[in-house]
Amino acid sequence: MLFLVSSCTDDKIETADKKQQREKLPQLKAENISTIISDSGVTRYRITASEWKIYDKTKEPYWVFPKGIYFERFNQEYKIDADMKANKAIYFQQKSLWEFVGNVKAKNLEGEYFETEQLFWDESNERIYSDKKIKITQKTKIINGIGFESNPTLTRYVIRNPQGIIPIDETP
Repeated sequence: MLFLVSSCTDDKIETADKKQQREKLPQLKAENISTIISDSGVTRYRITASEWKIYDKTKEPYWVFPKGIYFERFNQEYKIDADMKANKAIYFQQKSLWEFVGNVKAKNLEGEYFETEQLFWDESNERIYSDKKIKITQKTKIINGIGFESNPTLTRYVIRNPQGIIPIDETP
């Protein structure tokens, strides 16, 4: 007996012809993922994304989240101390460097909101930074500027080129 199975789908499988190099194809492609990343047995991050591709055969291996990402960072008590979302993200494995691109929004434990178009998180140096326009919404004011640098929890930060009216408390 012969059985014929057919399917109607628009899913395209990425394949390489003999001339195409392996580095141009992802080693892994996953859809609708939610994963937890631990460091030395301690849960540190949760990543949720519609698509995740891992390119491991390039000179500098990287992960890409081309359809957006939601990222949470946990403190030692497993409470979220920062979260971030973006239209796209890339993680450069050898550098331990994240790049978040497009409509980047982050929130720290104090409830402050950070909005920019590009943000880098250097895990090795425990530093978050951007050279782009940044808007920080606090409980009582909004701060705008070009470029900023912060610790990984977004609780201690410096705006490099503040813009607009900055209120100053002059009480002794």
